[in-house]
Amino acid sequence: MRGVIGPKPTLLLSVIGALEAATGLVLLLAPSMLVELLLGAAPGTPAGVTVSRVAGVALLALGVACWLARKDAAGRAAKGLVAAMLLYNVAVVAILVLAWTNLGLFGIAFWPVVLAHTGLAACCVACLSTRTLEEKRS
Repeated sequence: MRGVIGPKPTLLLSVIGALEAATGLVLLLAPSMLVELLLGAAPGTPAGVTVSRVAGVALLALGVACWLARKDAAGRAAKGLVAAMLLYNVAVVAILVLAWTNLGLFGIAFWPVVLAHTGLAACCVACLSTRTLEEKRS
């Protein structure tokens, strides 16, 4: 039996799973609305809407993977998923901040989304920095 020292990724994977799946569904079904709330501008072209929907499916898939992995949060696959979500959350923050600074893009949901992804990235770091009791004994 492996015990965990520090925060467990179960809650993190549950929260990320629910949030990303919901965001993916909204992006898939109403891309213009979500992009406008986030960046203050609609995708603008059929190509932009299509790419937004593809991103929505990707977010939905990430959300489902996180949600299903929450039951085995101590496993290596779940740890890999948390590491991937760390990369994703850091990249989202960087891309959004660059869009704001270089292009002036931001909408009403911009800063709450940036703060949420920053917080999720910090939680991912905390989960990845914990060691199982099994690792501590080695």
